[in-house]
Amino acid sequence: MAVPKRRTSKTRKRKGLTHYKLGKAPIYRDPETGEFRRRHHVAADGTYKGRQVINKEEE
Repeated sequence: MAVPKRRTSKTRKRKGLTHYKLGKAPIYRDPETGEFRRRHHVAADGTYKGRQVINKEEE
């Protein structure tokens, strides 16, 4: 079994982890309401793909 000969330093370990980071969230302008929102998510008024999914009056 392979065993490291020397301990990996904090700097070397952290340099390897620089690529594990979050990217920007894919946000676009909704053509119907004109607001910015994430794709494949329900809009603030409760619509999704032109259909009313959530009734905001009930909540």
